[in-house]
Amino acid sequence: MVMNFASNLWHFFLGAFIIFLFVMWIWLLVSVFADLFRRKDMSGVAKVIWILFLLFLPYLGVFAYLLTQADGMAKRDADRMTEARDQLRATIGYSVADELIKLDQLKADGKLSAEEYTTLRARLV
Repeated sequence: MVMNFASNLWHFFLGAFIIFLFVMWIWLLVSVFADLFRRKDMSGVAKVIWILFLLFLPYLGVFAYLLTQADGMAKRDADRMTEARDQLRATIGYSVADELIKLDQLKADGKLSAEEYTTLRARLV
């Protein structure tokens, strides 16, 4: 009875680990395809070669792409995040903390009176 339970528990953890590895590999494959399609510095022929490599030898293709292009992937992701943050700030403005810093600077420069400062600060907070 105890041996059967241990065996079932071992099979459960082994199955969970295999599913985890499969999901992680799918995530890596999607990340590689997304990076490949978003690249502007690579020609169409090079993209087709990478896609064929990824389709016919998927595991080897993903690992080869990660080994050869990992630094570029990280830089492109960071650039994309910076662009998205800047676009969001341009669309909705800056945070309350940024606005409070601006108010403090305007008050320190003498461009705002104490009454204006308290009124504007109360609106922000």
